[in-house]
Amino acid sequence: MSKERIKSKKSREDILEIIVAIFLGVTALATAWASWIGSLHGGNQATNYTQSNNMAADGNSRWNEASQSLMQDMMTWNEINQANLNYVYAEQKNDKDEMEKYQYQLEQLMNDNCSDEFLDAINWALDQKENVSPFTKDGYVDSYFADANSVLEESNTLLEQGKKDNANGDAYGLVTVIYSVVLFMLGIVGTFKRLPNRTIVLCVAIAGFLFATIYMITIPLPTGFNLLSYFGMA
Repeated sequence: MSKERIKSKKSREDILEIIVAIFLGVTALATAWASWIGSLHGGNQATNYTQSNNMAADGNSRWNEASQSLMQDMMTWNEINQANLNYVYAEQKNDKDEMEKYQYQLEQLMNDNCSDEFLDAINWALDQKENVSPFTKDGYVDSYFADANSVLEESNTLLEQGKKDNANGDAYGLVTVIYSVVLFMLGIVGTFKRLPNRTIVLCVAIAGFLFATIYMITIPLPTGFNLLSYFGMA
């Protein structure tokens, strides 16, 4: 084998070693990055799940309170409606004492047991030509549960965000596994004696690195992530 051929082979081996060294360093950094971002997604997932559970419990509690308030108001309305019917009957009989009695009862029931919203609904019902319930007013019953529904909706939003964080964390975990395989392949390049074999293993490792990197770029970063904030710059 001529000196020029030996020198050429040596030069190719040197270039190969440099490429391997560069990709070893870059892949190690990329592996650390993917592991870190994956752990941040895991932390966000745990936080969102915890907040979602807490808000769901709060929302269910508010829903139960709203149901109790609705039942109480229905009972109050029955008393008001009965007192109003008695007042109308006394008015038809022109019984002043009975009218005064039921008028007082109505005032006490409405002043002591009714919220402003309930009073508005009652006045709406009393203004109707037919005898109707205030609970038939459009949207009135739903208003009891508006606060609970708002909390439960926010709980569901956090739950869905937690699911996304879980999926993104799993995706970064897959990227870490691929990078680990790439590191393994880069590490065994030098064990092959023939240069073509080394080149093939290196090319496969580079292809794996590129695939993992491109895939990682498509995965969203954690919500609110800002690298500068870790250095006190944001």
